[in-house]
Amino acid sequence: MSDSPQPYRVLARKYRPRNFSELIGQDAMVQTLGNAIRRGRLAHAFLMTGVRGVGKTSTARLIAKALNCVGPDGQGGPTIDPCGLCEPCMAIGEGRHIDVLEMDAASHTGVDDIRSIIDIAGKGAYSARYKIYIIDEVHMLSRNAFNALLKTLEEPPEHVKFVLATTEVNKVPVTVLSRCQRFDLRRIPAELLAAHFAHVVEAESVAAEPDALALIAQAAEGSARDGLSILDQAIAHAEMGEGAPLVTAAQVRDMLGLSDRGATRRLLGLLLEGDTGVLLGAVRDQYALGVEPLSLMRGLLELVHAVTLVKAGRDIANPGQSAEEREALADWASQLGFAPLHRLWQLLLKGHDEVASAALPIESCEMALLRVMHAATMPDPGEIARLIREGAPAAAAPGEGDAAAPSSAPAATLPASFEELIEAFWQRGKGQLAQELHDCIGVVRYAAPELDYAPTPSLPSDFLARLTPALREVTGTAWRVNAVDGPAAPTLLEQEMRKAADARAEIMETPVVKAALAAFPDAELGDGLEQWSAER
Repeated sequence: MSDSPQPYRVLARKYRPRNFSELIGQDAMVQTLGNAIRRGRLAHAFLMTGVRGVGKTSTARLIAKALNCVGPDGQGGPTIDPCGLCEPCMAIGEGRHIDVLEMDAASHTGVDDIRSIIDIAGKGAYSARYKIYIIDEVHMLSRNAFNALLKTLEEPPEHVKFVLATTEVNKVPVTVLSRCQRFDLRRIPAELLAAHFAHVVEAESVAAEPDALALIAQAAEGSARDGLSILDQAIAHAEMGEGAPLVTAAQVRDMLGLSDRGATRRLLGLLLEGDTGVLLGAVRDQYALGVEPLSLMRGLLELVHAVTLVKAGRDIANPGQSAEEREALADWASQLGFAPLHRLWQLLLKGHDEVASAALPIESCEMALLRVMHAATMPDPGEIARLIREGAPAAAAPGEGDAAAPSSAPAATLPASFEELIEAFWQRGKGQLAQELHDCIGVVRYAAPELDYAPTPSLPSDFLARLTPALREVTGTAWRVNAVDGPAAPTLLEQEMRKAADARAEIMETPVVKAALAAFPDAELGDGLEQWSAER
C-alpha cells in the first residue's frame, strides 16, 4: 500500500524563517542580538512588539534556537547562527522541545496559568542549556497575572529566559516593560516583501508578474504572513496554462477588488477638471469591473498624498511606479498649491469614512466625489469669514446664479487691495490662480492696475503667463505685472499662519490653559479651542 501524500502546508507556515538570515526587514534587531550573544550579555527577558505578521513569534523561536544550539558536534555554545542540525535546533523547530514552552496569553489569561509557569521555572532545564518561556499576546494577561509574573520576570533563575510577544505594547504594564529588553519589529518595506515573494514563487514553481507581486506586497501592509496568505490565494486563483500557473497583476486586482493605478489617475483628473457626467460614468465603470467603492476612495487618497509629497520635494521610491505616473504626479504638483491639496485630502478622507459605514456604498462614493468636485472651487473658510465680516457678496457656487451674477461679469472698478483682487478671481471661478496668489506671492507693490511681486519657490513656472490674460478678463483692464527681487510682504498664507501661531501662543499663556496642562501633561491644544478664543 503506497504512503498517503503529505498534506498541503500553507505558504505562511512553509516559509516561516528557520534562521535569522531568513528574517527579513529586522536587521537592527538581529545585529543587537548577535552582539549580545557574542559578548555574553544576554538579557533574562525579551519583549517583541510590532504589527501582525512581522515575525514576533518566529523571532522568539529563533532566540530559543540561538541560546540552546550545541552545533553538529554537540560542543557548540549560544550563537546567532544556529546550525539547525543538532537535536535542540530540530526539536525547537518542530515545536516539541520539552524546555521551550509556548503559551498563548489570549486563552490563558489567569493568575493560575502564570503560577504554573513560575512553579516549573524553579526547576532546572531537562536537556537544554536554557529553559525558554514564550508568552504570545502577553498584553492579554489579567492584572493579577502580571503581578504574579513580575518577581520571577525581574530575577529569574540563571537557566530561565522569558520571551514575550505583543501587538499592543501600550497595554503592557510599565513595570513589565522595565524588566525586559525591548525590540520593536518594523513593518517590512513593500520592496523587500516583493523580493521575498519572488523567491517563494520560484521555489513553488509558479510564475508571477512583477506588478502582481508588487500589488500583493502593498496589500500586505508590512506583514509577511498576510502577504504570503494573499499570495497563496493568488496562486489558487491563477489559471493553469501549459506550464506553471501564472499570477498576473490583473488577476490580483480582480481578486482584491483593486482599481488599477491608471484608472485612479484618470479619475483624479476628471475630479479636478469638474466634468460631472464623465466622472460619474468613470466611477460606475470601475464598479462594474468589480472595484469596491472603498478601494476607489483609498486609491484617490493615496494619489493625493503622493502628489503632496512630490509638491513638498520628497522623492518617492516606488518600484511599481511607472514613468507615466511619475510625470502625472509632477504635473499635478506644479499646478496645485498646498491648500487645495490639503482640502482635497480632507474631503476625500471624510468621503472614505462615509463609504466605509454606508448602507449604499457606491451611491455614497458618488455623492462624496461630487462634494469634492464642487467644494474644490469654493473659497477656503478664511476667505468666507472675511467676506462675511466685510459684507461682500460670496462667490457663486458652480452652476448657480444667472448672467447678472457677480461671478459672471467683470468687476466694475479695479480691486482696491490685493485681497480684493484675489476675491475677484474666486468670484470668476479662477480658483487655481486665486490660490497661487494667496499662497505663493509676496507683494512688493500693489497699485492697480500694477503689481510687483516676489515669487516663492513653490510658484509654478507658467504663473505669469496665465496671470496676465486672467487679470484682463477679470477686471476688464490691461495690467503691468512684474516679478522682482527685493523685500516683499509675506504671502497671505504666511500671514495667516503667523497670526494663528500668535493666537496659539497667547492662548498657551492664559492661566486656565497653563493650569490644564499642568494637571494633564499629555494634553494638546486643539483647533477648536483656538477657534473659540477667536470668536470670543
